[in-house]
Amino acid sequence: MGMEHTTTDIVDAFTDASISRYRTRAREEATHILDAIFSGQFETEEYAIGMELEAYAVDDSNRLISVPDAVFETENCSPELGIHNVEMHTHPDVLRADGLRRQKSQLETVCRTVGESLSAHQATVVSDALWTIPPREGTQRYLSAGSEQDGMFIAKNGRKVPRYLALDYAIREYNNGTIEIGLPQLSSAPSMIVESLATSIQPHLQIPNPTDLPAYINAGIRTMGPVLALCSNSPFLPADLYAGVSDTDAAEIMTEASHELRIPIFEESVDTGSRKCRVPDDVDTVQELITDIVEDEIIISPPTLDQENRSHSLCDYPAFSAKRATYWRWIRPVICGRKPRGEQRDSTTSTSAGYPSTRIEYRPLPTQPTVRDTIGLQALVSGLLIGLVEEDHPLSTLSWDVAVENFYTAVDDGPSADLEWITTEGNLTSDQSRMYADLFTVARRGLSRVGVAEATIQWALRPIEMRRNASYQTPSAWKHAQVKRKFDDGHTLETAVSAMQDAYIRQMNQTDSFVEWDPAPTVWTSVLLPNTTPFRFARLGWGLPLSSHFEAESPTLEIGEEAGTCPSCKDICERPTNSRE
Repeated sequence: MGMEHTTTDIVDAFTDASISRYRTRAREEATHILDAIFSGQFETEEYAIGMELEAYAVDDSNRLISVPDAVFETENCSPELGIHNVEMHTHPDVLRADGLRRQKSQLETVCRTVGESLSAHQATVVSDALWTIPPREGTQRYLSAGSEQDGMFIAKNGRKVPRYLALDYAIREYNNGTIEIGLPQLSSAPSMIVESLATSIQPHLQIPNPTDLPAYINAGIRTMGPVLALCSNSPFLPADLYAGVSDTDAAEIMTEASHELRIPIFEESVDTGSRKCRVPDDVDTVQELITDIVEDEIIISPPTLDQENRSHSLCDYPAFSAKRATYWRWIRPVICGRKPRGEQRDSTTSTSAGYPSTRIEYRPLPTQPTVRDTIGLQALVSGLLIGLVEEDHPLSTLSWDVAVENFYTAVDDGPSADLEWITTEGNLTSDQSRMYADLFTVARRGLSRVGVAEATIQWALRPIEMRRNASYQTPSAWKHAQVKRKFDDGHTLETAVSAMQDAYIRQMNQTDSFVEWDPAPTVWTSVLLPNTTPFRFARLGWGLPLSSHFEAESPTLEIGEEAGTCPSCKDICERPTNSRE
């Protein structure tokens, strides 16, 4: 599509006639969806899972770069808002039996293929929640670059997709060309492209009965704070935004910085006055939920909606799907999708427009350093939601207001957040040990209930559960510690953040899971496994062999080239910097 055609489509997206047609069509499709739900056409036999993982690309100096178009020829890989972004996703799998392991294998394959494609361009994919080493032109110039065309600002570093362009135009118009972000060192931005600073993972959970959607969304709201506090990963902005910051201000930033800057960036970057991006309200019925989506504020009419050929089959709901796509709640439902592998339901139930099903999209989580961490959170969220709903857990009695406060407290404080939880016994607690003991117990019971083997449950949850006993419980805590250490050694805040990010990328590439980054003292042990030559592995500070925490089927462990050198304990690399001294 040429840019001339694109701008024509975008202009049409704001006409009263287009918006009226869009609203009417979305309401009509919602009626068909509810009729299909109550006639049983969306019921499935199985729980199923899927995953979206957003990342970004860097060059051989770890500086942000655009993703070459050739990368998107990879199966299960697609572009995102920023030209530096890439999304990798899995085909859904039935949760029981080996579903979690198949998800891991899929995600590893697509990540490896994307990485190989990028390597041909001297680039690397980074699994992180907020890029902090800027492109060569600098962060502000990168986010501000663009040109006017037909009276419309076209961001240079955003994907030229009609939907993105139309949304950006509407958001800029509402905000008079300046989007208020409200963060120190990032008070505003000229375009919604600022959202591309941040990346997330989105676990999906298909549920058998669509009338249970409200119960799963309400349960999800009450888990967001505790789960986010286990995985926060975006405490710093791009390093050059801290250039010239005084030592006093730097110390305050390091002390006060939120553990999840990603959340306010996204919430503010798409705001048009109605706070479309927020924690969803509790809902009582599926009718209320579907109606809430349809009646949510319309920013634009989808630029290509009238060009789509309708099959009028089950799952052919382009207007409703477009409405749901801008229903920017941190937890939201998805209607229809791809048929999960392992699903026993008659294949004739699928249509050309999709597989009739309903699922929960769990959106508040930051991108994690490794695939193992990502699958661990997928298992935790899936098991936790199933356990809470199927057991009628008393957490449902925690008020919505407290659940929302929990979430934003976790955004600010990460692993040290003071949160409230109601245990299986019905007791209100703010004790983290009691809360997480109950949370992981419920998750285990939920996974077991749907047929996941105990060994697989242990394998899947352990990398996340072990964080509770680690020196750094989340990637954000690790980042804070690394930056403070460099700053205390004489670096400026700007160069300390850059050095931290170099180390993050190296650790990400050398380890299987974040818990291997723990700095606890190591004791080196020589061992001999059957049918292998002697090698060395580290024992972590709590005395368990690293190899016992992860892939039981893997007989080897990558630990670095020199015996006695553990890559998870290497110091931050010393990029040539300008220190404060």
